[in-house]
Amino acid sequence: MAVVETPSPDGRARYRRILRFAARAIAQTWWYELALPRVGLRRVAERTRARRLQRTAQRFRGLAVDLGGLMIKVGQFLSSRLDVLPPEVTRELEQLQDEVPPVPFPAIRALAETELGVTLERAFSWVDERPLAAASLGQAHRARLAEEDARLAGFDEVVVKVQRPGIDRIVAVDLAALRRVARWLDRVRIVSDRVDMPALVEEFATTSNAEIDYLHEAADAERFAMEIADRSRVAAPEIVWERTTGRVLTLADVTAIKVNDVEALRRAGIDPAEVAAEFAAVMFDQLFGDGFFHADPHPGNIFVTPGEPGEDPAWRFTFIDFGMMGHVPEGLRRGLRRLVLAVAARDGAGLVSAIQDVGVLLPTADTADLEHALTQLFARFGGMGFAELQEVDPREFRAFADEFGEVMRSLPFQFPEDFLLIIRAMSLTSGLCSALDPTFNIWEAVDPYAQRLLAEETRGVVRDVVSRVVSFGGTAARLPGKIDALVTRAEEGRLRVESPAVERKLDRLDLAVRRVVSAVVFAALLVAGAILQATDSVSGIVLMSLSVVPLLHAVTAGVFSRASARGRGTRGGGRRLR
Repeated sequence: MAVVETPSPDGRARYRRILRFAARAIAQTWWYELALPRVGLRRVAERTRARRLQRTAQRFRGLAVDLGGLMIKVGQFLSSRLDVLPPEVTRELEQLQDEVPPVPFPAIRALAETELGVTLERAFSWVDERPLAAASLGQAHRARLAEEDARLAGFDEVVVKVQRPGIDRIVAVDLAALRRVARWLDRVRIVSDRVDMPALVEEFATTSNAEIDYLHEAADAERFAMEIADRSRVAAPEIVWERTTGRVLTLADVTAIKVNDVEALRRAGIDPAEVAAEFAAVMFDQLFGDGFFHADPHPGNIFVTPGEPGEDPAWRFTFIDFGMMGHVPEGLRRGLRRLVLAVAARDGAGLVSAIQDVGVLLPTADTADLEHALTQLFARFGGMGFAELQEVDPREFRAFADEFGEVMRSLPFQFPEDFLLIIRAMSLTSGLCSALDPTFNIWEAVDPYAQRLLAEETRGVVRDVVSRVVSFGGTAARLPGKIDALVTRAEEGRLRVESPAVERKLDRLDLAVRRVVSAVVFAALLVAGAILQATDSVSGIVLMSLSVVPLLHAVTAGVFSRASARGRGTRGGGRRLR
């Protein structure tokens, strides 16, 4: 999508209003954070900082609610940037709700008919004019497919999601304003040293443009359905492609029990605690297994669908709204697995190392404070569930959060977009599970998954070690022959030797190589056997027993080699090396 630098006339007022707010916030920050400290009034700035930041966040919240559109998304996006913004700001922005007054149905009808190329009466046998849900970018209506479409689809009850009229122009104007603000901030060294603002805005632009492209969302919905096709616990709605365009999305109506409706779950005979545990497992599989995950798993986007009597499983999760999906590349996925293992082991240093491997923290960063903070976190709160955390003194919690947040903001890192979506998904998952089950413990949910990852890692190590053993064995079998051939050429005069010590050195090299190779093979077999014994005791014992052979060779090779060398020296016809 082209960058919009000059908004159309109807968007200029909106554009200028956003820039005025940004200019005021930047000027206020410059005055208090840069100017006052230079004239000896640093304490004044520090004493008023929390209140000023909160007021600025409140003004932005009011601006976002008033303008609607993309500005609400901006607030929600910034509320997750714990690496960039202080808690006074993120706490205020977290209160933004993506709920706005619905668009009158005549405007929705006009846009839908223009997109579909037919009247709504032709496309559907019935459409509910009352919106099922209204958000900043679009709204949804229940409908029923026309008879022929229903016969082809195999169902007739659908939900039609229609974009808010003019939202593409609003998004373009908002992104143009945000790009201008990003360029302003990029000229401020205190900001540019901490974060690449233009890149941050482009991350947000990519997500926003994907979210208003319903064909993209439909493709992601189908991909998600394919990824979970072999999992009976998870489902996704079918897409009605004949009634889907870039601005209209029609999909099967899968409305069921809202995932956080505890009373409805109990009436259906479903244990909310079981739902919490299963939901955590489902999200872990998406994040660390498939690498393609639903990045907006809030309660409005997940239903619990009861099965037919006698069906196994008795219920399943049905995900909707695939406008915000995350992809985890294989390299990042390996790093995330290390993160899970470090969290499960309550290993602060290991967690810092994994964070560096993931690439969100520069290798040159001084991580001593972060390791200390994480160690304190695990020591004080590690293993606590939501109910136990509620019993912690709020002042202690607040003091630790402030200290930890200060450490995080002092380090030179910035999360990539996919990593931000991971954090968002995990945060929503933890909150939802805790709402379903007050005794839910995220640590206990991580542990079984970490054990599974550890078993997979162990099998991978065993395969690698066995492969190395075979490789070393082949090398060990070939090296003595090659060295003997080299010595033979030297004895036959086909290798020019200028020093009388060469033959003796070759003998020693031959002996050293044989012993080193034997020692390596012994160690490889022993380690492989020890690791494998945990999962396959028979194979483990066999490998450990075989390790005795190269061990004996490594120990005794020197004795037999020296005896052989003395024999060659006696039979050498007076050609002795001194």
